[in-house]
Amino acid sequence: MSAVRPVPVAPPQDLFGKGRADRTTRMLDFIAESRLRWTTLVNRREPDVRVDDWRIPLVVVQRRVEAHDTDVISLLMTAPDGGKLPEWRPGAHLDLELPSGKVRQYSLCGDQADRHAYRVAVRRIPDGNGGSLEVHEGLAVGTPVTVRGPRNAFPFVLPGYGSSAARVHFVAGGIGITPILPMIRMADRLGVEWSMVYAGRSRDTIPFLSEVESSGSRVTVRTDDEHGIPTAAELLPGVGPDTSVYCCGPVVMTQLIADAVREMPGVELYSERFSPPPVVNGTAFQVELARTGEVLDVPADRSVLEEVLKARPDSSYSCRQGFCRTCVVRVRSGEVDHRDTVLTDAERTAGDMLICVSRCGGDRLVLDI
Repeated sequence: MSAVRPVPVAPPQDLFGKGRADRTTRMLDFIAESRLRWTTLVNRREPDVRVDDWRIPLVVVQRRVEAHDTDVISLLMTAPDGGKLPEWRPGAHLDLELPSGKVRQYSLCGDQADRHAYRVAVRRIPDGNGGSLEVHEGLAVGTPVTVRGPRNAFPFVLPGYGSSAARVHFVAGGIGITPILPMIRMADRLGVEWSMVYAGRSRDTIPFLSEVESSGSRVTVRTDDEHGIPTAAELLPGVGPDTSVYCCGPVVMTQLIADAVREMPGVELYSERFSPPPVVNGTAFQVELARTGEVLDVPADRSVLEEVLKARPDSSYSCRQGFCRTCVVRVRSGEVDHRDTVLTDAERTAGDMLICVSRCGGDRLVLDI
């Protein structure tokens, strides 16, 4: 079978790593006594290649319900000709271009050894921004889709290959199991010692339950209806020095784990969050929409994107965390406080800005909107 050739043709991003942790985590290792290493979607190594330039045509070949309450489905996607797909590593995700034009990120949760298929899973969010509803209601078997990537904002740094830890402990909350599943497979293949706590509201709501429980006693499943809301100690049993913790789930969970690990010397933490990070050290400013002359007030604790969406509900956005480029706009005047992790120096000099995270370095920005 032929191999898929994404457009434009370019070398794929190096998802294998260089045998070391990324620059952010190594810097934190110097300054945090607890050696806290917390890599999130907004703290990661800048890609070697503009991965978002890659657009890969796929087709949905399988659609399956993965939770008993039917709110989570998985999609298996292949190339139209069945050819090989770009390789990836645990923690990677795809940007899925939906028929409406929306772009949403979903973690790859299949087998990385299978070069002919990508699997993602999506939880239905009835009152969300429409992405999950569109997947659940519109992407049937046979539907053509386009993806960008894969790219990795949540890399699995193996013990002995960039991590000084001797063992790994995983913490997953609900749909947060998706990036963890490939990590478990890799740990098994390489003989890495690991354990996991999988938490959720009830056994009916958590996806891939039988797949997870097939790992036996290394996995503890905790549900709120049976055990109550878990404490940090219950999510981190047996975690001590020389352990790396990988956590993905709701913000409340990831923050609980982060606070606990800060008090645990010798423990590394790698985490991915579901929602945009809070604004830190923000100040209020104004944004003028150059094409209409409208002036928007941006409070100290809100993003430019949030205010722009009030005036322009159809504005494009996706990750809301400064790495996907979907919300990039051109700045006509004003000083930008760049807080993204993806724009190059040349792009910033040219006036590009990601309005989901970046802010004004003064009192006013004029945007080409």
